[in-house]
Amino acid sequence: MKIVVRTPNWIGDVILALPAIESLKKNFPQAEIWLAANDWVSDLFVSDGAPPNIIPLGRLNHLKILRTTAEKIKESRFDIGLLMTNSFASALLFYLAGIPQRWGYRRDGRGLLLSKGVLWKEPLVASHHVHYYLGLLESLGLQTVSPEIRLSLTAEETAQARKELAALDIDLEKPLVILNPGAAYGPAKRWPSARFAELAGMLQGRKNVEILITGSPEETALAESIAAALPARPKSLAGKTSLRRLLGVISQSSLFVTNDSGPMHMANALRVPVVAIFGPTDPKITGPFHQPSTVLKKDVPCWPCLYRSCPYDHRCMTHISPEEVFQACAAFLG
Repeated sequence: MKIVVRTPNWIGDVILALPAIESLKKNFPQAEIWLAANDWVSDLFVSDGAPPNIIPLGRLNHLKILRTTAEKIKESRFDIGLLMTNSFASALLFYLAGIPQRWGYRRDGRGLLLSKGVLWKEPLVASHHVHYYLGLLESLGLQTVSPEIRLSLTAEETAQARKELAALDIDLEKPLVILNPGAAYGPAKRWPSARFAELAGMLQGRKNVEILITGSPEETALAESIAAALPARPKSLAGKTSLRRLLGVISQSSLFVTNDSGPMHMANALRVPVVAIFGPTDPKITGPFHQPSTVLKKDVPCWPCLYRSCPYDHRCMTHISPEEVFQACAAFLG
């Protein structure tokens, strides 16, 4: 039997879906399982240094690209396609690929494209995304594993991370605090950069820590604005790491301070202490799943809004002070 899983699109969602993917493997131990995944998340599926069976997906935003990709998938003759995405286009992809069994949530008007569709129930929508993905398998009559999320690194990856940090003149004898000020979703999820800079100054002055800033290539300027505001200028790796290299660097840190973002879940999956700053989104649904972690969120009248850019005064974020975040950090740093 051959099974292909259409994985979620974004880093955080992929990590939260890992228990469901592991559950699928345990239900079909003899099956050959493949993952249809976007290029930018494929590195998250590497286990013990071994690459998984991956069908790389680009942006399927045109029917011609969708058909071409479907033809490539069709060549592998899959028996089952499990959709962990919710879109009509993802179901159409598996339909065009001729996969006889197509399983997924019945959402976005795609019910007729599924051979086995699961009703989208409100309790699952309001639960943490880990349970949302596991709930799909349970509704399909499959057994699920305990919801444990872990990402691992090889000894070589860990050693390389330490070399990279040493090359940046970061003193590994001091606690390393990583600031992750970006969020791919949009500026509404970002605590103001000036607040991150103020927090960094507090951590440097009161806790004598090393500060490192991370982010995507699009967040390089954001990282630079924080670094430039500090007398003791921290190093930045924004736009300079792959996902595997970023995992290695995070694994060497004492604390990860972040907005609601994919790297937040990477740190949590490595069991690095996380201080997560939440604005328009609900930590009960997308927050860190494991301890050690602390979530800071303010109850404001307009929450939750799910806007990508706040049309008002961004009070859900601006009401969180640097001193408040510092105290949360201090609880982990001692």
